[in-house]
Amino acid sequence: MVDELLVELHLLSHQQGFQPDALFASGLVQVFDAFSRGYRPEAQREPLFAALCSATGFDAASLRGQRDAAVAAVGQHALEEVQGWIREGGGGAPEPIASALAAVRRPGFHYSRLLAVGLLSLLQSARGAEAMEPQALREAAHGLAESMGLMRDRVDKDLSLYAGNLEKMAQAVELMEETVAAERRRRERQLQPEPQAPEAAVSDAPEAVPPAG
Repeated sequence: MVDELLVELHLLSHQQGFQPDALFASGLVQVFDAFSRGYRPEAQREPLFAALCSATGFDAASLRGQRDAAVAAVGQHALEEVQGWIREGGGGAPEPIASALAAVRRPGFHYSRLLAVGLLSLLQSARGAEAMEPQALREAAHGLAESMGLMRDRVDKDLSLYAGNLEKMAQAVELMEETVAAERRRRERQLQPEPQAPEAAVSDAPEAVPPAG
């Protein structure tokens, strides 16, 4: 996961038409957080994100800040309202979302799959989104991406691949946690003392002497 993001961020940093806005930041943070779940030690996740960004010329703290601001802004509004902002190219939306949505229509705009994931992430943050099935929410993102001027086929492919990889990662993390738990139980059993066999009872009574024949 880190290697793929490293390559993608390196390529984006050299694209003249690319700008790291709130939509990109939301997608990057979403992808990193989702695919680093289960990383141990947990305390090293954020330094890993910072190193990933620094190595490709991005500011991790700034991107986290943009993402948090966007999620906070969206979380105060209903899903239908957020969808309206997107259809209107950012019209009526609060910052930093308005600028990010408007930037999609600027000349020389460069598309990234992280933008598609960012769009989905913002929809997931809106009020009422939790009542929708994940597939329905992705389909809504597909339609909105087309209204933004993005290539629907490209967005469909990127979000489907993201959802598939997310499912595989969740299964891998679950398997890893089960394996670790099983190993822990095995070690605990090994540390337990072996039960000792009970000693044979010894009778103090004299042996019976058979009668003389």
